[in-house]
Amino acid sequence: MKYSARNVLKGTVKEVHIGEVAAEVIISLPGGSEIVSMITKESVEKLGLKPGKEACAIIKASNVIIGTD
Repeated sequence: MKYSARNVLKGTVKEVHIGEVAAEVIISLPGGSEIVSMITKESVEKLGLKPGKEACAIIKASNVIIGTD
C-alpha cells in the first residue's frame, strides 16, 4: 500500500485498551521504541487490531510542536 505521508512507522501491536468510544493502541517499533495512538473503537474493530498483529503508524502533520518546562 502507498501513502502520501512521508512518515510510515512499521511495527507490531503491543497493546490495545478499548474504552466506550475511543481506544489506545500501542505499537512497538523495531529498536524498542513505542508509539501510542488514540483511535475510535470502530477503527480498532475494522482493522482487526490485537496484540501481535503487524501495523503501521502513519504520521502526516504540517507541524511538530516541541516544548520544555
